Amino acid sequence: MKPRPKLEFEKDVGFARIDSYDENEVDRIALCFAGRSIFITGGTGFMGKVMVEKLLRSCGDVNKLYLLVRPKKGKQPVERINDMLNNVLFDKLKEMRGLDWIHSKIVPIAGDVMLPELGISKEDAETLRNEVSLVVHAAATIRFDEPLRRAVFMNVRGTKYMLDLAATFKKLDAFCYVSTSYCHLNVKTLYEKPYDPPDDPHSIMSLCELLSDKDIRSLEKKILGDIPNTYAYTKALAEALVVETFDKIPAAILRPSIVIPIWREPVVGWSDNINGPAGLLIAAGKGVLRTMYCQETGYGDFLPVDFAVNIMLVAAWRLLSRELGPVDTRVIHMTSSNEIKVTWSEIIEIGRWVSENRVPLNGAAWYPGGSMKSNKLLHWICMILFQWIPALLVDFLMVLLRYPPFLIKVQKRIYNGLSVFEYYANNVWNFDNREVVKLRKLMNNRERLTYVIEVVEFDLIDYFTECLLCARRLILKETDDTIPAAKRHMRIMWWVDKIFKNACYFGILYFIYTRFISDVHFDSHILKMSLQIK
Repeated sequence: MKPRPKLEFEKDVGFARIDSYDENEVDRIALCFAGRSIFITGGTGFMGKVMVEKLLRSCGDVNKLYLLVRPKKGKQPVERINDMLNNVLFDKLKEMRGLDWIHSKIVPIAGDVMLPELGISKEDAETLRNEVSLVVHAAATIRFDEPLRRAVFMNVRGTKYMLDLAATFKKLDAFCYVSTSYCHLNVKTLYEKPYDPPDDPHSIMSLCELLSDKDIRSLEKKILGDIPNTYAYTKALAEALVVETFDKIPAAILRPSIVIPIWREPVVGWSDNINGPAGLLIAAGKGVLRTMYCQETGYGDFLPVDFAVNIMLVAAWRLLSRELGPVDTRVIHMTSSNEIKVTWSEIIEIGRWVSENRVPLNGAAWYPGGSMKSNKLLHWICMILFQWIPALLVDFLMVLLRYPPFLIKVQKRIYNGLSVFEYYANNVWNFDNREVVKLRKLMNNRERLTYVIEVVEFDLIDYFTECLLCARRLILKETDDTIPAAKRHMRIMWWVDKIFKNACYFGILYFIYTRFISDVHFDSHILKMSLQIK
């Protein structure tokens, strides 16, 4: 086994340590949510599931959680809620509270942010108006390559529909809009304040309603300008709509950074997708990703999803608690890079070490390897030589053996993912997070232990191990009893990799010898003979 990687950031970070609290301390956050009804959009998404679980587990006296749920794949909202509760994420909650109790708290509201008035029935809308005091709007398309028209309808117009509905709520105390810290990409140091949108959101909504999909597609690059994707563009527009309501409703903007799997609870390493860094780690662990165009010393801003949800709940408590005084700002950053900077090279090194030594993945096509390139031409050459050509050869062999080809499709997905990743990996942004620092100072030890929003001592390598284990079990459907076989396969791939590389080196040296060195010897021999003849 190779030695554990040494991480530079661990030398500089002073971890907070909270081991206990006074029994007389009260969880004011749970008390603040007690008896409240909360309306949540995006509640069946990645972050939404974690929020629902945390609210019910730590704030059990909440009255109702109304979740906006659209029918999907032939399943009605109630069925989708049942499917959600069957996830391992909710096992701890079910042990604590029981399934019947959970069902008594969650109320699905049939609707869709793409539809006028959210597609909510008059009866459900009336219920929300009379009961809801807190709204969390997290529904959005997070696809970076989403067509502009659909992204506008979902992220911008959907937010307007939400704001219009919330303005009619009789008990509304707070409206929390979940944005992203990566929505104003032209600003390299982002502060906790509103920024001007790239365009007028109302004009863009009108334009998308007036023109067809084809027309908007033809104008997309011109509309986006230097903004690299529709996600960042539409999130910036949606923020502007929320800012317009600051004088009308108690609204706030929460800007999370890159949200990654659970760090602490209830299931360490849990995720329900392989988007972002997790997908890259799996591709590297399978041996199909060999090169990335990336500045090694650069870094991204990553936030475990449970950490993000805790910040959201604490921020909502601050907005709702009149006894804490007036709120200084309506914009809060949910970021980490001010306190922990993990470089891209460290992430790759950790991921490679974990996949080689702790959690190998089944059916690795090659031994995990490759490297990051700061030169784009070199990256492209390596991608063609070590990814596309092997994929073509493998798929050709699969066709000859009468099996369906698959590796070219995998490489296309990797290429699309890297196209998004490269922009963010080769740029660095800084995020001011002083509002979260202020929130920490307002919390007592009991609250700090229940809703962790500060850097507590942790082992990043152990975290990566749990992330890969969860991805293996829950997403790739690879059981733990296959790990020994995967380790044996990885050792074989190590030998195959070494033999192949040495054979290539030998071939190159032999080619150089036969083409150049032997020719030089032959020429010198001819020259010597000619001199002797003379």
